[in-house]
Amino acid sequence: MGWDNSRAVPWERLVREWVVYAGIMSAIFLVFFRDNNVIGALAGVLISGPLYLAFGAVMAKFGYTRKNLKELRAQSKAEAAEKSHDTPKASPSGGPGSRPVPTSRTSSGSNRAKSSSKRKR
Repeated sequence: MGWDNSRAVPWERLVREWVVYAGIMSAIFLVFFRDNNVIGALAGVLISGPLYLAFGAVMAKFGYTRKNLKELRAQSKAEAAEKSHDTPKASPSGGPGSRPVPTSRTSSGSNRAKSSSKRKR
């Protein structure tokens, strides 16, 4: 898809996602970098906000929209219902779970080497 100025940018969703990310990362940085430079790590998280929003806005103008959890759940339920309605097809060699016919590359029974009853002495 090409650039389209008329496409809406989901600003609320982008800001909400970044706030959640910033909160989690800030907590992680505070726990792991107590003795080191926490201010630099937190500044990096704050700088990532405008970058994330700008990238998300550009992607939205190109037509990219991610599915939310509600849409993903509905899609997975529809796929599960579709699979449950499908009837298993019978294979030509027997029932729907029968083993394939042995070929020269597969053994027809046990994988043990056959020993001959006559030994050469």
